[in-house]
Amino acid sequence: MAVHIRHAGRYREIAVALIRHGFGYMVEEMGLTRVLRLPIRWIRREAPETKTLGERIRLVMEALGPTFIKLGQLASTRSDLLPPSVIQELSKLQDNVPPFAAEEARQIVEMELGGPIEEVMSEFSEHPIAAASIGQVHSARLASSGRRVAIKVQRPGVKRLVVRDLEILHDLVALGEKRWEWVTRYQMPQLVEEFARSMEAELDYTSEARNMERISAQFQQDNHIHVPDVFWDFTSERVLTMAFVEGIKPTGREDLESKGYDVKAIASRIVNAVLNQIFIAGFFHADPHPGNLLIMKDGSITFLDFGMVGRLSPEMREYLSSLVIALMRQDTPGMVRAIERMGMVPEETDLLALKRDLERLRERYYDVAFSEVNLGQVINDFFTTARQHGIGIPPDLLMLGKALVTTEGIVERLDPTLSIVTLAEPFGRKLAREKFGPDRLRKKTVSGALGLADSLAGLPQRLRHLTSFISGGRVKVEVDVPELRRASRGVDRLVNRLAFSIVLLAFSIVMAGLVIGAALAQKETMIWNYPIIEMGLVVAVLMVLLLLLSIFRSGRF
Repeated sequence: MAVHIRHAGRYREIAVALIRHGFGYMVEEMGLTRVLRLPIRWIRREAPETKTLGERIRLVMEALGPTFIKLGQLASTRSDLLPPSVIQELSKLQDNVPPFAAEEARQIVEMELGGPIEEVMSEFSEHPIAAASIGQVHSARLASSGRRVAIKVQRPGVKRLVVRDLEILHDLVALGEKRWEWVTRYQMPQLVEEFARSMEAELDYTSEARNMERISAQFQQDNHIHVPDVFWDFTSERVLTMAFVEGIKPTGREDLESKGYDVKAIASRIVNAVLNQIFIAGFFHADPHPGNLLIMKDGSITFLDFGMVGRLSPEMREYLSSLVIALMRQDTPGMVRAIERMGMVPEETDLLALKRDLERLRERYYDVAFSEVNLGQVINDFFTTARQHGIGIPPDLLMLGKALVTTEGIVERLDPTLSIVTLAEPFGRKLAREKFGPDRLRKKTVSGALGLADSLAGLPQRLRHLTSFISGGRVKVEVDVPELRRASRGVDRLVNRLAFSIVLLAFSIVMAGLVIGAALAQKETMIWNYPIIEMGLVVAVLMVLLLLLSIFRSGRF
């Protein structure tokens, strides 16, 4: 691997972090010891005996900073790829980074807004109210309206650092693919690509602002769920200005009850809000942990931090609900059908083995009451089974599993008696009504008709292209289907018999005409002194004989 000279220092940092936490063999096998001139005695260090694999991976991520912490957080959603022990450790990753100077934050705001901060803000707090690896939040007050706002400011130079680390990650994964089979098996290249897209969106605060407005629109008729307003005049790629919200985090039942909150109602509102985003809107907050939720004085819920969101198409929501319902009903064929409809099963998958493992999964929930089922765990169990059979899970479905698990963790602390599955039942009924409702059927019919019309309209052009390819000798197709051969023979027989009948009919008509004509004329019909009736009879008999001979030779009469 060619280590980029400008990134040599960062490669060394990564190699040292891996060695320190027991992954020196990876550094050696990738050839980094030679390229970076690392002392060989470093590589021979034994792995820390007191730490698990998951702990050592987490420590490497924490040592390497923001990009790798974010990568670890994303990897913690991949229950389809990683074992539970590693997932548990990666879920502990937090952006515990010190804030950057307020003066730098002011400079960034002024640069993004195009003028002195005093022209737009009558107040700007020197001390941030929250800090993370990508940015930090300051409170302020708008000069024009006096409204209090929260300003999210991107950390200086973080985009350049993330781009550098992403480039290095792509290089390391490409090298790992050549040396270790597990890199491909665990879909590391796809994970890095997914991570790169996620980071690109998270580094653009206008994207987050659009996410906020889209989810806010879902709850316009619900006074119990809020999303802070976005102030677009003071928002850019590196600065996000939103309404300031005060509340407390849903960290524990006792704390909320001591302040007079109805904990059961709060838990129900959180669950209903998440389920509505997933099953009705198909656009959801993918990381609803306690730090991204605030409980207002009136018991309503405010969602924060929309850098990570998931999307589910109407079809995917329908298939997902079918999958969960089939699992709950102990319907293994129904589970397989739902998976196949999602288009996730590769051709080489052993369907019998898949059904056998799904049967085992079904038996795990046999006779378990709906109220006792952990929906997030059910979905993640399915993802684990799918991974064992090489079935690819769309990233948005994986984020959905993570969101449900996180939500259930909050609910368990607030109201252990509450069942997400029970609350999800009305959403399932609504999806079923929509699936078979007249509006949905009408839309499907119209959509299908339009699709068929488009296909028919483009058919002549496709046929011309196909004819061109065939005539040019560029297409060679061999099909060996027994049923098709039998059907083809049947068609051949039918066509040959039809042709035979048509020839006999034509022969009869011609001969009858000639005979009738000769009889009316009361003389023999002649051409060049040859009797035409006799000649026609001979020619026709020869044609029939040749036709019969060719048909009998084909064996398809």
